[in-house]
Amino acid sequence: MTDSPKTTLDPKTRLRAAATAKRAEAARLLGPAAAEALAALALGIPAGAVVAGYWPLDTEIDPRPLMTSLAASGYELALPVVVGRDRPLAFRAWSPGDELEAGPHGTRHPPAGAAVLRPSVVLTPLLAFDAKGFRLGYGGGYYDRTLALLRSDGQVMAIGLAYSAQRVDAVPAEAWDQKLDKIATELGVIAVEQA
Repeated sequence: MTDSPKTTLDPKTRLRAAATAKRAEAARLLGPAAAEALAALALGIPAGAVVAGYWPLDTEIDPRPLMTSLAASGYELALPVVVGRDRPLAFRAWSPGDELEAGPHGTRHPPAGAAVLRPSVVLTPLLAFDAKGFRLGYGGGYYDRTLALLRSDGQVMAIGLAYSAQRVDAVPAEAWDQKLDKIATELGVIAVEQA
């Protein structure tokens, strides 16, 4: 007797399928209201920080109202650029209204002429998160590699952005998985449990 495909999938793959459906439902129910709620939160971002956001894909919670609010408060912003498979992300300067180019995996990023920045705060998209600060992404490892690199040569604050419905009891974590420092949802900021 052979195992069914469902039973042979690793825990992260199984969780990704469920989390994708849960996020889609949250996006359908909450949509732009959740994005506006994020923009009103006090995230504790230090003055003068360079904040890396992201351009939302599919049903990801939309960080653009938050980024617009941060820009109006004087923060310098950047968006990620996929520079290659199995490589950390790069970040290019961006301001609300700037033109963007199409990138890999459906992403959008500033053009090559935009200044390259090193963020001290990274707003991170995700499929699921837990109270310990672990996040489940799409499986490419881009944010884990990027946060590991940024943390190897200085401090960086990683803030996961999500719908509250994306919280799970536990995200299966590997040794290379980088923890979030906090999670912001439409219901408020969640402090990460310390180990």
